[in-house]
Amino acid sequence: MNIMKLTEQDQELVQSAQEIIKKCYELDRHHIGAALRTKSGEIFTAVHVEAYIGRITVCAEAMVIGKAISEGFKEFDTIVAVRHPHPDEENQEINIVTPCGMCRELLSDYGNNMKVIIPFEKENGKCDISAMLPMKYTRENV
Repeated sequence: MNIMKLTEQDQELVQSAQEIIKKCYELDRHHIGAALRTKSGEIFTAVHVEAYIGRITVCAEAMVIGKAISEGFKEFDTIVAVRHPHPDEENQEINIVTPCGMCRELLSDYGNNMKVIIPFEKENGKCDISAMLPMKYTRENV
């Protein structure tokens, strides 16, 4: 996997994700925040919406993509998700997390050239979404 170093813009995106989850964190409701930068430089943020029936929970990455699309943006550059620790956890840092499998599908559907900021070998870096979803299902390969 080709991991790229984070730029100053990427660090700002991480900070935006951390800020939204700090602001909106609620135990058993919202513990993941995401930030998305469009190709034209706008930044959108959102949190996940958790439900007691897990399969209807909506991930922060899906929420932020929907928010950007609802505002008329369709070309995406970079995305990051962060996790707020629960109050009983020893480590209280808000850390970058990798997208789940469903979000990897969604990200590649809506931004096939999108970069994803991830934790990698004790550092944070970014990679193409295509590297996180090899052999993607598409209409062309059905």
